[in-house]
Amino acid sequence: MKKHILRLLPLLLAVVVPCAAAAQLPAAPEAQPGSVSGLVVDTDDAAIPHATVTVEGPAADGKYTVTADDSGFFRVPGLKAGVSYKVSVTATGFGTTSLADVQLSPGQQLTLSDVKLKPSSDVTVTAETTQQAALEEEKVEEHQRVLGVIPNFYVEYDRQDVVPLPAMLKFKLALKASTDTVSLVAAGFLAGMTQAAKDPSYVEGAKGYGQRIGAAYADGASDILIGGAILPTLLRQDPRYYYQGTGTKKSRFLHAVSSPIICKGDNGHTQFNLSSVGGDLISGALEETYYPPVNRGPGLVFDSALIITGGRVANALLQEFVLSKFTTHKH
Repeated sequence: MKKHILRLLPLLLAVVVPCAAAAQLPAAPEAQPGSVSGLVVDTDDAAIPHATVTVEGPAADGKYTVTADDSGFFRVPGLKAGVSYKVSVTATGFGTTSLADVQLSPGQQLTLSDVKLKPSSDVTVTAETTQQAALEEEKVEEHQRVLGVIPNFYVEYDRQDVVPLPAMLKFKLALKASTDTVSLVAAGFLAGMTQAAKDPSYVEGAKGYGQRIGAAYADGASDILIGGAILPTLLRQDPRYYYQGTGTKKSRFLHAVSSPIICKGDNGHTQFNLSSVGGDLISGALEETYYPPVNRGPGLVFDSALIITGGRVANALLQEFVLSKFTTHKH
C-alpha cells in the first residue's frame, strides 16, 4: 500500500505545487485610469463658459458630468481604459454636440480638439431700439453722484456703446438736475456768499437773502435748461461730458479744457459746442431781467458767461482726473 502511495506522490506534487504557487502570485495590476479634456467654443471660436459635459459609458455607474469653467475648459478624470464612452456637450442657448466611441488606453490624457456648439434654433434674440438703449443710459446717469450725494448726471463714462439722447430725455435730465435737493441747497449756500459780499446789490436782510437765493437758482436752472435741453434739442447736440479716462495726461487735459467749446453731435461727429456757448450767453442775458438795475449792462452778460464757461472747464478737469473715482453708480 505504501508503495502505491509513493508512486502517486509525484502526481500529487505535480498538481498541488503549481496550484499553491499560483495562489501565492500577486494579482495583475488594474489599468491606470485616464481623462478627457477640451475647450468648448461657438462657431466663431469664442469660448462658451459653464457648458455641461457628460461622459457616459456602457455600465450604469459609468456616467460622469462636469461643468466647463469661465474660459470654456473642461476635464473629466477617472475614466477606464478600453471602455467605449460617449461624450456630450451642451450649453444654454446652444445645441448639443456628441462624440461616440471615445476609448482610452491606460493612463491616456486625451485632449479633444475644440468642441464647437451651434446656436440653438429656438433661441429668441430681442433687438433693442436706440430709444430703449438711450432710456437705459439716462436712468443710470440719473443715479450718478459724487460720494453718493452730489449730482453728476451729465457725465457719460461708456464712450463705446453710447447712443444719442432723444429730446424727451434731454429735458428729463435737465429737470432732474435743476430740481435736485443738492441744487436747491447750493443756491442757498451761494446766496449766503453773495450776501456777505453784497454783490449783486440787493437789499440787506432776509428779503435780500431771499432775492439772492432766487437769483442763484435762476442762474443755474436757466443755464441747465437752455444749454442742457433746449439748444441741444434744436441743434441736435449731446449736452453730456464724455469721460476719456485713458491716454496721456496731456491728451486728457486737452480733452477736458476743450469740452465747453467742442461736443459730440447726435450724429456721433465732433462739433462746435454751440449749445454750451449759447446757453451761457443766453443765461447771462436773462440775468438782466432780475438783477438790480445797478448791476445790469453788457458787462453782466459777458462776465457771467465767462464765469460759467470757466466753471465748466474746472468741472471737466475734475471729472477727468478726480471725480470719476468718487462717483457711484457709473454707467
